[in-house]
Amino acid sequence: MKKFYKVFLVVFIAFMAINLYAINWQLTDILADEDNLRFVFSAGAAAIGLILLFVMDTWSRIGVKK
Repeated sequence: MKKFYKVFLVVFIAFMAINLYAINWQLTDILADEDNLRFVFSAGAAAIGLILLFVMDTWSRIGVKK
């Protein structure tokens, strides 16, 4: 994995960890509270970013000629 991808990997994991920590898990409906909704969407965006990061890394490895 290139250094470029490693930097974004750390950033996305940090964003997910911060947002998952900030969610109020005591509510019966996580998406009912407006503050929780913001954190859930942000954590979801970080998860999508992680998936795209691994896809881009895989594509860059396929394109390299030996």
